[in-house]
Amino acid sequence: MFAGQRVAVIIPALNEEGAIGGVVRAIDRDLVDEVIVVDNNSSDATAARAREAGALVLPESRRGYGSACLTGIRAAGGAQLFVFLDGDGSDDAGEIRAMLELMAERRVELVIGSRLLSAEGRRHLTLLQSFGNALTCTLVRWFFGARFTDLGPFRAITSDALTRLEMADPDYGWTIEMQVKAAQRGLRVAEMPVRCRPRQAGRSKVSGTLRGSWNAGRRILGYVFAAKLSELRQRRTSPSGV
Repeated sequence: MFAGQRVAVIIPALNEEGAIGGVVRAIDRDLVDEVIVVDNNSSDATAARAREAGALVLPESRRGYGSACLTGIRAAGGAQLFVFLDGDGSDDAGEIRAMLELMAERRVELVIGSRLLSAEGRRHLTLLQSFGNALTCTLVRWFFGARFTDLGPFRAITSDALTRLEMADPDYGWTIEMQVKAAQRGLRVAEMPVRCRPRQAGRSKVSGTLRGSWNAGRRILGYVFAAKLSELRQRRTSPSGV
């Protein structure tokens, strides 16, 4: 527990048998009540390695980052605080405590781990990742008035805030959906610098292939423009015009 609140860590994983065990074992179980690895229809031994390391392993046959996250959320109904991180070892689980402490100290509902605020994080991002982050964060600032530096997967959120956001994106749009909706619905948000290491094993499903990068970028930017268009339409149809 953290400050009397139950903490659940959710880790979506697809073919991460070489890294997932180390990721799970690095999590402080005096702090975290439940570690949930959602096996996103892996073709390797990801589920077995995660289970051996002490995680609760859940299957999600529909491949998609958001689908895996939603499955994990449904299984952790008793948690008051949720932490999301990747299963490839690039996120440092030792920073979970600092993330939760920042949340408590600044009384925010969402903390996003920013790799761009860390020298180590910037060093390990590809040029395409850095450009995509910068472009998307600029659009979010223009369209919704919220300042972010990163769309990184490592983040913590309260259960109440998660309920208010009504998360739904089943794929690559999950992280940007959370940030756009947080801006639209007035959540108290903070960023903190986080380390970013090279993945510990395997190959990235996004930055590791041109197709993955294209699909992720298209989905993320598409979500931003669709959300703004929906907002404008709602304003036009609202009786008050706001």
